[in-house]
Parts: sequence; structure tokens; C-alpha cells
Amino acid sequence: MIKMDLLEAAASRRSIRQYVDAPVGRETLMKVLEAARLAPSWKNKQCWRYIVVEDTARRLALGEAVGMNPDETAYRAAPYVIVLCALPEDSGNRAGKPYYMTDCGISMQQLVLAAHALGLGTCWVGAFDEDAVRRLLEIPPEVRVVALTPLGVPAESPAARPRKSMEEIVSFEVWNG
Repeated sequence: MIKMDLLEAAASRRSIRQYVDAPVGRETLMKVLEAARLAPSWKNKQCWRYIVVEDTARRLALGEAVGMNPDETAYRAAPYVIVLCALPEDSGNRAGKPYYMTDCGISMQQLVLAAHALGLGTCWVGAFDEDAVRRLLEIPPEVRVVALTPLGVPAESPAARPRKSMEEIVSFEVWNG
């Protein structure tokens, strides 16, 4: 089993759009989900819920609901599609900021980093028809669908994409935008 430290995982993680048609053991899946479960959240409310989609026909239907983003093989070959949902009422809302999105973002990021550290690929998908996903997975109306990701063995090793320099994104003491 591949393992790496957090900084290495953060630096080397890539969005994987092509997957090998290979199984991922339940124990490995549960380790990835455990990383997501352990994420910090608003007042420890843990508003996230995950749906693991294994059935090939359902994965393909889910792919159609999201416009085959990132790619059809992501829904056909990756053995799982993990759908991140939120119970907004289980999270805070302060100064007009609904924190369920932040809570879910942290949880999903822990999931994708854990997957990468274990040698698996993911591709965070945030653009989709929420109602179509909701209908397909029988998600009640009070629950928001936040994101989803295929989870499987990568069939590609994309190069790093450009990142802004530290000088462009970090200020000390006051805004220096």
C-alpha cells in the first residue's frame, strides 16, 4: 500500500480523469472515508453525508446527470463514485456565510488527499444538475448535493498545473492584494 506524508500528498495530488478498470478494496475505501469523517467542522456539527455509488449502471446514470464530467471512463472504470451531501441546518450561518460549504470542502479535501496518499485517484466535480443527482440517488429536498468524485486506480499521471507564486497570494499584517 502506498503511503505518503501530508505535504507530499498536497504537492503531488492531481485531478484524475481516466481510470483503470480495477477494484479498490473495501478496507481502502473505508480508510478514505475515515479521513473525510475526521475533518473539522463548525462547532463539530459534521454536516456532511457521503453516498458511495458502486453499481455500474447507477454510476453511469450519475455520469449522465453530471454531463460525463470529467469523463465517461470515470463513471465506467472507477469502482466508486462518492457523492458529498450536506445538511445545511447542521452547520452554522454567521454574517450571511453558510458554513456547510466550508465544512464539506474540508471534509472532501481530506478525502481526496487520503485517496491520493493510498495510490488512488479522484476528480472533484462541483458542476452538475443537483436535482438530477438528487432524483437518481433519492436524496431528500432538505439535503444539498455539494460535490462528487470518482474514486479508483489512476490510468494517467497528469503534470502539475501552474500555481500562483507565494507573493501573489500571501500578505503579512495588511492586505497587499
